[in-house]
Amino acid sequence: MNQTLPLTNIPQELKLILELLRNQHDDQSEESWVNYTRSIDWNHFFKLAMHHRVYPLLHVKLNENKKLKIPKAVSEKLKAQYEHNTIKMLYLSGEMEAVSTLFLGENIPTLFLKGPVIAEHLYQNLSLRTSSDLDFLISIEHLQKAEELLVSLGYEKDDYIQTVLGDWKWRHHHVTYFHPIKRIKLEIHWRLNPGPSSEPQFKELWSRKRLSTVTSSPVYFLGQEDLTVFLISHGARHGWSRLRWLADIHQILNQDIEWKLVYNLFKKHSNYHVGGQALLLVKACFQSSIPEGAHKFFITKKAKRLAQGAFYYLEQMINLHTEPLAEDISAYHSRHLFSLMSTQQKAWFLLSFLYPYPEDAETLPLPSYLHFFYFPLRPVLWAWRKTRKQVFS
Repeated sequence: MNQTLPLTNIPQELKLILELLRNQHDDQSEESWVNYTRSIDWNHFFKLAMHHRVYPLLHVKLNENKKLKIPKAVSEKLKAQYEHNTIKMLYLSGEMEAVSTLFLGENIPTLFLKGPVIAEHLYQNLSLRTSSDLDFLISIEHLQKAEELLVSLGYEKDDYIQTVLGDWKWRHHHVTYFHPIKRIKLEIHWRLNPGPSSEPQFKELWSRKRLSTVTSSPVYFLGQEDLTVFLISHGARHGWSRLRWLADIHQILNQDIEWKLVYNLFKKHSNYHVGGQALLLVKACFQSSIPEGAHKFFITKKAKRLAQGAFYYLEQMINLHTEPLAEDISAYHSRHLFSLMSTQQKAWFLLSFLYPYPEDAETLPLPSYLHFFYFPLRPVLWAWRKTRKQVFS
């Protein structure tokens, strides 16, 4: 099977960014950089660097390569953003250590998922990866106690989750807290990904935990193979719409990975074709070498189709975190997410529509002890809402 995925339709500015981010450079690549600069929109170049959250890496790469001349204003803005990110990552590291110490002291095992621990582990430098918040995973049984602890620290809960019949436990996977003075956002996860889906239990993940070297007090994060599966699943769920997530996978490929274990984890809990999608994308974008152990498990025709589908997000500057999404983008993303699922996942996803939604309780409010009636009433309430929407549209 031809593994080559051409980057034909992505912007020239993004092609230049990719050239710069690749670890290996030679005279030919440097010559291509010079050719790129003749038609580069430098404002768009900077916007893409910010959107894809790769500006720290770009700043370092540009300092290493003195042959590429870019406008001074652009290099100065990249430098300023790099310095700002360094300060922020150090700030987040301090808060991460404080939260970890508090939670572990209260017998709440805590696994940090991203942020400073990943920057240090993947890049050996806090400054080279960005993070807007701190994400950590705990067992669902500790959620109430965790909330009490965060409130005691001055955090306020973003109570955006609407629920009926306990669907929050599997339809959602995290809740957000914000500190109005520290200006720090925390996300407490009780699942790695939203449901309906299968994933390892917390005790299993905790048994494979690793100790971070970022802080002096203990901070734990996912084991190597668990982290690989999580970062791939997370990036795929967001359409790989930011290069930072692919840069993470590029870094992972340079580490010692038990690819058979990664494959078994995907096969048991998810869709291993998603792993193939990530590997093909990182090969296309970063010219990464796919280890033989990974190649034989993950590279399939379906993986290639999924990778080609993800180019949609790179060809445009799509921000899936900005609501509301344009209708065409929302529709494409929904189809792409469905295409990522295994047959079993698709079946569970479709069956989940039969489980009551909070909208059903809004349409027909019932006392909590009668909420079980929403199961037989669900198709009727759904049809009623759809009919009224059509009438008033």
